[in-house]
Amino acid sequence: MEYVKTRTIMTKSDQGSRWFGIDYHMNLYKGCSYGCIFCDSRSDAYHINNFDVIRTKENALEILEQELASKQYKGVVSFGTLSDPYNEEEKTYEITRGALLLIRKYGFGVSIDTKSDLIIRDIDLLKEIQENNNVIIKISIATPDDKLARVLEPNVISPTRRYAVLKLLNENNIYAGVLMMPVLPFVTDNEDNIRKSVEKAHENGAKFIYTKMGMTLRKRVREYYYEHIDKLYPGLSNDYQAVYEKNLVCNPLNYKKLLEVFIDECNKHHILCDMAEIIADYKKPIPQTQQISLF
Repeated sequence: MEYVKTRTIMTKSDQGSRWFGIDYHMNLYKGCSYGCIFCDSRSDAYHINNFDVIRTKENALEILEQELASKQYKGVVSFGTLSDPYNEEEKTYEITRGALLLIRKYGFGVSIDTKSDLIIRDIDLLKEIQENNNVIIKISIATPDDKLARVLEPNVISPTRRYAVLKLLNENNIYAGVLMMPVLPFVTDNEDNIRKSVEKAHENGAKFIYTKMGMTLRKRVREYYYEHIDKLYPGLSNDYQAVYEKNLVCNPLNYKKLLEVFIDECNKHHILCDMAEIIADYKKPIPQTQQISLF
């Protein structure tokens, strides 16, 4: 494991009310070995060099404990917005599990984004955290098609396995759902993919399914994606360049129709898909301990 120096682990969220009710952000790892050809975290914007190499932060758990102990507001801490907290190195180093133990100790809530079945290992802790605070798990599944996912996300477990993880989490009464992101123009932006995604989420007990119906192509991500998408679909990058040029956000050409299909399917299966409704459903008020000043 390669270690990088850091002064802080947790940062206060400036958009928590808009993104799953998150109060604090935290990334215990840097980089990822999944090889997803569309990953936005590869962007220059996040300043992660050698992105395919997993690193962690030096003295991460010691710093985290100090920060948790100093926070008066026991809010929801987000894991995995830039790097999956359940990557291959986590099996050995258990940094994410150590962080969850601290989250439980200090009474905070947790929000986790992952594509890994390793999260099953920590169901015991998630259940204990949920007894005193809010927990939400987002399983990232861009397509229910195992064959397609294998080339888009070469080092990730299959969507079939991810749906099984979702089902197990919900069977353990842990609030969990699906991030259907990204929706790739010319690749997964079709009604069949949308309908099957919602149906599979429903079959496996998802409390919600959320999407932004498109993808981002920042600098460095764009070049990487074009190189790899052309290996799968020769010349497809030309279509992207013709339609989107240098746009950061790339929505499907049939965006409005797909969004209508998505919302209709979610309503049909009684699955939440609106961000405000998801937050209201999982995030309940938590009594906060007030610190008493002696001065």
